[in-house]
Amino acid sequence: MQAHDFEDLYNLEEHFWWFVAMRRITDTVIQHDLQRPSLDILDAGCGTGYNIQHYEKQGHRVFSFDVSADALAGVRKRGARKVCQASITQIPYHNESFGLVVSFEVVDQLQADGALAALKEMHRVLKPGGSLFVRLPAFEWMRSSHDADIATAHRYTRPEVVELLQLAGFEIRLVSYANMLLFPVVLLKRSLKRFGIGRGSDVKPLPVGLRWVDGIFRSLLASEARLLSANQSLPFGLSVIANAKKRT
Repeated sequence: MQAHDFEDLYNLEEHFWWFVAMRRITDTVIQHDLQRPSLDILDAGCGTGYNIQHYEKQGHRVFSFDVSADALAGVRKRGARKVCQASITQIPYHNESFGLVVSFEVVDQLQADGALAALKEMHRVLKPGGSLFVRLPAFEWMRSSHDADIATAHRYTRPEVVELLQLAGFEIRLVSYANMLLFPVVLLKRSLKRFGIGRGSDVKPLPVGLRWVDGIFRSLLASEARLLSANQSLPFGLSVIANAKKRT
């Protein structure tokens, strides 16, 4: 990502429909972990860091890192202190340090060997019985200029994520697609990018005339959260999400 992309991320991460809705989906999937008191959480590849505040407000201790100095400038602007610059393939924490590791669209920026190395590192820093939540972009055939701008190396299928997690030593709880109901809208948008319409990253504000759809999109994805709360796996979507456990 470029410096201007991180600036957009910083400005959008708290209120923009996609981030708000995907946080709700994440929290639904890991609600059992979040109900534990004073959990030590690692945000692996934290971007500009709004999720740090989100989980600290729930009473947890959140540690974070990102490889980008531009991202970390946003994290520090938010006032976070337990943060450092590092790669997800070399996580700078001791073995068995965290009860929960979260990573949002970071592993996909690595080639296959790097992705597996990153997941093994997350496994290493988890306590026995600790949980992992990862979110990755779905379907390589959905690749567009958005992926070029944010340096996506690979878009995943559900079976690929299952295989990676198993190779890294995890016990799988749930692997599902997400952002299913808006998939047709995004598919159209990504198709238009191939013809030069709306090129570049999708991490940008809605046009003024379309901001009325923000609440509608949030509501649609909230219904997905309710399905996932019943441990139902969605058959397709823009993202792949996974919740896994380190065996005790």
